Amino acid sequence: MLVKRVGPKLGAGVGAHQGIGQPSVYHAVVVIFLEFFAWGLLTTPMLTGFLSFLSAPLIGALSDVWGRKSFLLLTVFFTCVPIPLMRISPWWYFGMISVSGIFSVTFSVIFAYVADITQEHERSTAYGLVSATFAASLVTSPAIGAYLSANYGDNLVVLVATVVAVVDICFILLAVPESLPEKMRPASWGAPISWEQADPFASLKKVGKDSTVLLICITVFLSYLPEAGQYSSFFLYLRQIIGFGSASIAAFIAVLGIMSIIAQTAFLGILMRSIGNKNTVLLGLGFQILQLVWYGFGSEPWMMWAAGAVAAMSSITFPAVSALVSRNAESDQQGVVQGIITGIRGLCNGLGPALYGFIFFLFHVELSGLVPVQSSEKKNTMEDPSDERAIIPGPPFLFGACAVLLAFLVALFIPEHSKASSTRKHSNSISSTQSNNPDRGSEEDIEPLLQDSSV
Repeated sequence: MLVKRVGPKLGAGVGAHQGIGQPSVYHAVVVIFLEFFAWGLLTTPMLTGFLSFLSAPLIGALSDVWGRKSFLLLTVFFTCVPIPLMRISPWWYFGMISVSGIFSVTFSVIFAYVADITQEHERSTAYGLVSATFAASLVTSPAIGAYLSANYGDNLVVLVATVVAVVDICFILLAVPESLPEKMRPASWGAPISWEQADPFASLKKVGKDSTVLLICITVFLSYLPEAGQYSSFFLYLRQIIGFGSASIAAFIAVLGIMSIIAQTAFLGILMRSIGNKNTVLLGLGFQILQLVWYGFGSEPWMMWAAGAVAAMSSITFPAVSALVSRNAESDQQGVVQGIITGIRGLCNGLGPALYGFIFFLFHVELSGLVPVQSSEKKNTMEDPSDERAIIPGPPFLFGACAVLLAFLVALFIPEHSKASSTRKHSNSISSTQSNNPDRGSEEDIEPLLQDSSV
C-alpha cells in the first residue's frame, strides 16, 4: 500500500522517467535514512534554526513549481557538504555549516514528494514510515560511529560519513524519479514562467489565509518548542540530575528509538484508520503532555524509563500533523505547506534550547558539569524540602507540558474534515456515474491530489 505509484500520466514527457521505476515512498525513505545516518555517525547534530524558518517555505514553494528532485538534491548536497570539511579545514567547515543551515529542510521536500505519490488515506502511514526511518538512522548510526572512532580513529568515521553522503547524492541523481506531475511544472528549466507562478510569497499569502493551516501551524509551534528544548538538554539532565551513566543513556536512546519506530509504523496506521487524523494528533499531544509532566516530577531512573515509553507514543504527532496539513492543502501547495511546518520546527530548534536553558537557570538547576551527581548527594538534595528540586526536579519540562496543553486546546478547533475531502465529495456529486462504478480503471490512473479545487 505504501508504494502505490502514480501512473504513466505523471511521467508523460521528456525527462519525467529519469530514475529507477516510478516514484515511490521507498525512494523518500532511502534519501532520509542515508542523510541522517551520515550525520549520526559523527554524533554531531545538524544545525538548523532561524535560517530554516525562512528558507523552508521558500524551497517548498519553489519545489511546487520546478519539481521535487532538484530541490532534494540541493538540500541533501548542502546539508552534507560540511562533513568532509571537518578534517580538511575547520574554517571552511564552520563557514559551510552556517550556510547548510539554510538548506537543512529535506523533510519538507520529502513530505511533499510523498504527498505527490500517495492517496490521502495512505499518506499518514507513509509519513510515519519516513519518520520511523529517521528514528532508525539516529538509533543505529551513533553507536556505529562511536565504535569506529574508538577502534580506528575519527578520520575513518568522517570518511565513512562522507561516503554515505556521496551515495545519497548519487542515489538522488540516478535513482529518484520526479514525483511532481509534468503538467504542474515547466517543460524545462529554461522555459519561461511568470513571477506569480514562481513567487513563493504569493503561495505563503494564499496559505496564510487558510484558518485551518494557521491552526495547525500554531499547534506545531506550541508542541515542538518544548520538544526542541528537550532534545538539547535531556540527556545531560539524565546524567547530572537523575544519575544515569553512559551505558544507561545509550540504552535509553536505543530503546526509545525502537519504540518510536514501532509507534510510527504499527500504531499510527491503526489509529488513523480507527479514530481519524485529528483525533490521532490529539492523542499524540496527550501522550506528550503526560511524558513532559512525568519528566518534570520524576526523580528516579525508573520514572524516566516509564516516561520514555510514553514519549515513544507521542512520536506519532509529527507524521499525523504532516498528514493533516497535507489533506488541507491543494496539490500545488504541498511543498509550501510542508515547508511552513519544517520552518516552524526550525524556529523552535533555535528558541527551544535557549528557553530551556533560561528556565534551568531560573530554578538553579546546573547542567554544566560533566560528572554525574552522586547518588547520595542526589538523595540528600531531593529530601531537602527547602530545595526547589525536591518538589520539581525538571521545571522546563513542566513549562513544556503547559505549552503542549495549549497546543492541544488549539488543535481542538481544527476542522475534522479536510478541504480535499470536501472537494472530492463535491466532484463525486457532479459525476455520480463515475463514483458509483467500482471499477474505475487501474489504480495507476487514480490521481486524487491532482483534482482541480475550483471544480
